[in-house]
Amino acid sequence: MSSPWTWHGGGLEAAKRAFGNGDWIDLSTGINPHPWPGAAAMVFDWHRLPDPDALAQLEAVAAACFGVDARHVCAVPGSEIGLRLTGTLIEGLARHIAPSYRTHGEMVAGSTPIAPEAACGHDGTLILANPNNPDGRATGAAAMQALLDGRGPGGWLLVDEAFADTDPATSIAPLVDDGRRLIVFRSFGKFFGLAGIRLGFVVAPQAIVAALRERLGAWPLSAAAIAIGTAAYADRDWIAAARRRLADEAAALDTLLVRQGHRPIGDCPLFRLIETGDAHALFERLARRAILTRPFADQPRWLRIGLPAHAAARARLEAALTDG
Repeated sequence: MSSPWTWHGGGLEAAKRAFGNGDWIDLSTGINPHPWPGAAAMVFDWHRLPDPDALAQLEAVAAACFGVDARHVCAVPGSEIGLRLTGTLIEGLARHIAPSYRTHGEMVAGSTPIAPEAACGHDGTLILANPNNPDGRATGAAAMQALLDGRGPGGWLLVDEAFADTDPATSIAPLVDDGRRLIVFRSFGKFFGLAGIRLGFVVAPQAIVAALRERLGAWPLSAAAIAIGTAAYADRDWIAAARRRLADEAAALDTLLVRQGHRPIGDCPLFRLIETGDAHALFERLARRAILTRPFADQPRWLRIGLPAHAAARARLEAALTDG
């Protein structure tokens, strides 16, 4: 299968053209179905350029959530851009864990894919996601420390933590400092459910942060992204409640999938991966019931299922899995 929805999640309009309009449930992404609720009520002064002090405040509030010094945090207009810009600063041989994000194989020129179990066998630059996508695999703190310690001269450990907000124990960001060749990438939109804001962060040694700021220019973010991000990261009560809610709803999805004969794979509560004989056929079966999931062109047995927003959505998913 080669189609818009195998390239990336969120191809809802393409699915409507292919399978018809209807009351669609989009489970094709790993985005929190319960977005941070404060954004809708916020008002912005669109007449003024974004304020540099407000940007610094955003980075400080985010840094506190990440457990790092704000000097090591650079806000970017989405973690995708942060990955690609940082890749232009990295020299030498690089390897990326696969399967994972397609961008990881493109951010450093000449990077070659390796299997997760081969990661410790290389001392150059290593690129990985933790938790990983699409299988949700989480690498523990001791293993991440070993990967960092194993970097040779000139080698960097580049860690995409787009899903780490669901469990801060997953993060290696607190280890970032000027004496370590470690760079961490964080995403705002996935955990906070506001992917359209286009906000991310690079957590890195100060020399890397300075080089990124030079490339980004004077106004890297909109005033809306700055204000919404600052308020959301400061909302510690919502963050704690969201983590509990996501864990509970992921458990409910696991129960549903097991009941339907599937073995859910993954440690990230925002999505689950299943293996089945013909995942592309299952994708189309669900799509005919107006449920969009994520198939993979190069993995015909894999189907990733995002977190349903409520019990009614889970019931529709289960009915579609049951009835065909």
